[in-house]
Amino acid sequence: MTRYVHQLKQWPNFTWDSEAVMFSLSNVRHKQGLLKGYTNFLGFALKSEKLLHTLSLDVLKSSEIEGEFLNPDQVRSSVARRLGMDIAGLVPSDRNVDGVVEMMLDATQNYDKPLTKDRLFGWHSSLFPSGRSGLHKITVGNWRDNEKGPMQVVSGAMGKERVHFEAPEADRLDGEMTLFLDWFNSSHTTDFVLKSAVAHLWFVTVHPFDDGNGRIARAIADMLLAKADGDNQRFYSMSAQIRVERKAYYDILEKTQSGNLDVTKWLQWYLHCLDGALNTTDKALKGVLHKAQFWDKHSNETINERQRLMINKLFDGFDGKLTTSKWAKLNKCSADTALRDIQSLMQKDMLQKEVGGGRSTSYVLK
Repeated sequence: MTRYVHQLKQWPNFTWDSEAVMFSLSNVRHKQGLLKGYTNFLGFALKSEKLLHTLSLDVLKSSEIEGEFLNPDQVRSSVARRLGMDIAGLVPSDRNVDGVVEMMLDATQNYDKPLTKDRLFGWHSSLFPSGRSGLHKITVGNWRDNEKGPMQVVSGAMGKERVHFEAPEADRLDGEMTLFLDWFNSSHTTDFVLKSAVAHLWFVTVHPFDDGNGRIARAIADMLLAKADGDNQRFYSMSAQIRVERKAYYDILEKTQSGNLDVTKWLQWYLHCLDGALNTTDKALKGVLHKAQFWDKHSNETINERQRLMINKLFDGFDGKLTTSKWAKLNKCSADTALRDIQSLMQKDMLQKEVGGGRSTSYVLK
């Protein structure tokens, strides 16, 4: 009985309703263009910081989707070193962190190079430098084999497992991946954003490796999104948005892999997710620009380190309302010193009292 899309005679001839996805595709394409325009207003330092943040976020969130939580400081340091960024606070990073970073950077920074079997094997070897996934020895840098039985995506307690998906047999993998790579590297009229969505689905359906298929599928998708942007400067993270919508991500994958070759609903979900990623970045970039403009406007003002720290906290997301007592507590100073700091900033038109602040006076950026 045919149960999965890769068992259909027409596989892998994916189809979709172009009209049904055209509005969403046009929308994300428009937002990609706006985002590129915003980044042109960022100076070199701000652009570099945003790039470092996005790439680090991509590595962290793609791993979190699979239930693996990497050390954020190690990821940030590993990305910075590989991009040649001279930043403060670099820490040593583990081999497994460096491996994920190397894969993601190769995909996005070298998006214009062909995707080959050897390149995929290199990525897989980077993900599993010890040859193990957790405690289990796996085949690294090569397609999976049949030694452990069929490749299945399973959930549930032992004895009550539920099979969500079963991948193609191992003896099909050479042919399957040849088809995939030929399609990936070919020139055709499919928009690169749509191609990114199809590539993600296709790769994770073939599931060619013992482990790491999801992370590699997302790296492949990011590679095509970079091609869609025509730029290796990454300022939005698809993986971060997928992490937010993780349950919906797995649900739509399961439905699509158990359906027919019409992938319209998968494309609609993917475009919705990309739209969310772009909206998040749009909001963050506007905040970055606002912050830069604020400091530029007040560049001639003399302020102390306590004041600079608190203003930056207000820009970066202050928890609750800023009051004199909170200022004193965070800066480990007296209430009188805190009040003088605040009054000085108000005189410089940098802070103002919040309207309707309630019983305790609170302050906001002006």
